Amino acid sequence: MYYIAGLTIPIPPQAVEGLAVFTTLRFIQYSVSRARAIAPIAKTESGAIRTSATTFIGRAVTPIHAVASFIPPVAYVLCVAGNMFTQPAWMQRMSLSNDYFQQETKVTLRIAACVSTFVLLRFVGRAFTHLGNQWHAIGRREKPRVVQTGPYAVVRHPLYTQMLVQQALFTVMFWSYAPLVGLGIVSAAFAVKMPIEEDLIMGDPAIAAEYRAYMQRVPARVIPFLW
Repeated sequence: MYYIAGLTIPIPPQAVEGLAVFTTLRFIQYSVSRARAIAPIAKTESGAIRTSATTFIGRAVTPIHAVASFIPPVAYVLCVAGNMFTQPAWMQRMSLSNDYFQQETKVTLRIAACVSTFVLLRFVGRAFTHLGNQWHAIGRREKPRVVQTGPYAVVRHPLYTQMLVQQALFTVMFWSYAPLVGLGIVSAAFAVKMPIEEDLIMGDPAIAAEYRAYMQRVPARVIPFLW
């Protein structure tokens, strides 16, 4: 029995793990499907990627952050679903400390992280909608334009913001330190990738001045007032 919001609710541990697995699967499915749907549209309307990173780091950074962000959720889904919706012993050894939270609080936080993920997916949808035919992994398309609306009016790389927040939510959702490792790798990768992306944009004389003004108007890359 758990006391949540003043209510006594019987929640078996498998139900919480099942909710986390379902939420994670929905996150993966939505992220992959939106990227796959927008890629051909971007190529048709804005042309192929004309200029891309030429250095080894520039080419490697996208696969690095992609792998680091997807390994924890994929491993969680496969291992928990394959173990009758119970975290295996090796996974439990990476669990967050229970010294500071009662079991009811822990369950509430994990459920809240699941709910927050669905809210975050709406943010992702808005970012994809406003980015539209300018989507790319890293590079500059043949017909570039500076996206400045929606989430892009707040930070210059909102999809990266989403990825960082989602890794933090995975930490609570899985109640595990493992996503924090992914968060650290992804953050470092973004710190390297964003300047490369912006240098590629600034290298196009057709939009360089507009993007420079955009950078002055929206100084935050991923976190307002911080980064």
